Parts: sequence; structure tokens; C-alpha cells
Amino acid sequence: MILIEHYLLFSIKITYFALCLKNVSEKTVVKMSRVCQITGKRFMVGNNVSHSKRRTKRRFDVNLFKKRFFLVEEERWVNLRVSASGLRMINKVGLLAALKSAQEKGFITKF
Repeated sequence: MILIEHYLLFSIKITYFALCLKNVSEKTVVKMSRVCQITGKRFMVGNNVSHSKRRTKRRFDVNLFKKRFFLVEEERWVNLRVSASGLRMINKVGLLAALKSAQEKGFITKF
């Protein structure tokens, strides 16, 4: 009888602990990845090379900007995280065309 009570108490503690972990994981803030929303550019991995030619891994980040663009067709502002090449693309083909191509490629879901 004592073993059953200990077992029940132990199982209750485990379920409580699991629920606490679930609540903690829901509250954690997910950091946005550094990806261009127009071109889809991500970081690259390379090497730091010292004077003695010793190589250690490093990360080459994308040149990203948080920019606000005015969408003339819908008369509203759009916030985007855009790389330098993404800015050039928007200047070249226009904002609406760049947004549509990014949506087709799956870089953004809606704009």
C-alpha cells in the first residue's frame, strides 16, 4: 500500500514538472532570424584565418536593415527586414513586384 502511494505521489510530481516546463517554453521569446524578406539571403559560414593559417569557424551575417516602405497601390506602410541587395531589387523592379516575387518564393507569407 505504501508503494502505491509513493508511486502516485511520484507520478503527480512528474506531471506537475512537465506542465511547468511547458509553461516556461511557451513564454520564451523566439529571436527573429537574420533573413532578408525580399531575396531570402541568410548567413554564410566560413573561417577566420590567423597569421599562422589556423582556421576557426565564423559566421558572415547579412547586411540587413529594418525599413518602412510606402505601398502606393494600397496607400499604407509596409515594414520589412531587407538586405542591401534587396533594396537594390526594390529600386529596380518596384516594391509591389518585389513583394509578389518574394511571396511566390515563400520568403514572406503576406504583406
